Amino acid sequence: MLNRKQLIVTMASLLTSLAVPTTTLTANPDGPGRAGDVVGNYNFRVEIEGALVSGFASVSGLSAETEVIEYRSGDDSLVRKLPGRLKYSNIVLKRGYVSNDILHDWIQATLVPGAAVERHDGALILQDKAGNEIVRYNFYEGWPCKWEGPTRTNDGSSLSTETVVLCVDWFQED
Repeated sequence: MLNRKQLIVTMASLLTSLAVPTTTLTANPDGPGRAGDVVGNYNFRVEIEGALVSGFASVSGLSAETEVIEYRSGDDSLVRKLPGRLKYSNIVLKRGYVSNDILHDWIQATLVPGAAVERHDGALILQDKAGNEIVRYNFYEGWPCKWEGPTRTNDGSSLSTETVVLCVDWFQED
């Protein structure tokens, strides 16, 4: 378990890393390899218990929030604030539909009525065009809590995609 100082350092690191926009994930039209290029599509990789699972077109939900506890002491007119509980958001993964891999098997085992939830540690990895790791977010005690898919647009212009939502106890940048 993290002590208060480790938690503050982790949160500061997380908030700093989240300040960089990661939602614009389009390939560089001017060619590969320039400094400052935006990372291309499908450069998110997911590992479960150290095993590479798949590439993903979109990863969202890497956020954490500390509840704010407001209080007033006696007849003091000033409302003071204390940090409360720390909460991590669910991680949303989107990819082309895959019917047989580690993640698919884990989802199927978890979404059976009455089945025990299998929790696993894992990592979300952002890679550059050459496949080199840019940043890694390790998550802990995760499990698939929602699955959607496959979906497709009527005009046939996009791939059939599935959405997987992972509930995690916590994560940190490695």
